[in-house]
Amino acid sequence: MVETVQFSEAGRIGEIELRKYPELVLATVTGLSDNSAFGLLFDYISGKNRMQKKIPMTAPVITSEKIEMTAPVISDSNSFSFVMPDRYKPEDIPEPMDARIRIQTIPARKLAVIRFKGYARAKSVNEVSATVNTAEERSGHCGRTVSNEV
Repeated sequence: MVETVQFSEAGRIGEIELRKYPELVLATVTGLSDNSAFGLLFDYISGKNRMQKKIPMTAPVITSEKIEMTAPVISDSNSFSFVMPDRYKPEDIPEPMDARIRIQTIPARKLAVIRFKGYARAKSVNEVSATVNTAEERSGHCGRTVSNEV
C-alpha cells in the first residue's frame, strides 16, 4: 500500500466534498510524455538522486491536461508530478541529478472535489468541472479540482 495525501473534509455541497489539504512537496517534470516523465521520476525516487536515497512511492501521481477553467492549481499544463511523502519537508528532499526534475512546494489550500469512476477523459472532466464550478460560484468557497477513481 502506498501513502496517500492526507486531507480533512471541511464540508459538503451536495456531491461536492470541500477538502483542506496540507502543504505538499512535489517532484515535477514538464515537457515530456507521461511515460518518459514517469520513468524519470521513478528513477529519482528509486535512488537516482544526489543522496542516492530511495523515497517511497505515494498517491496520487499528478498529471495535467490543459482544460479551460479547471486546471488544478498544483500543476501546469504538460507536467507530471510525484507527491513526496508527508514526512519529507523541502529541505529534506534529495537533490535531483537530472535538471529536468524540479522540487516545488504547494501551499496548504482548500479544494472542491467530486469523485468519479473511470478514466479522466475530457468529456467526463468537463461535466464534473461544470458542476463544481457552478457550486463554487454560488458559494464562493474555494478552488476547484476534479478527482477520478479507477
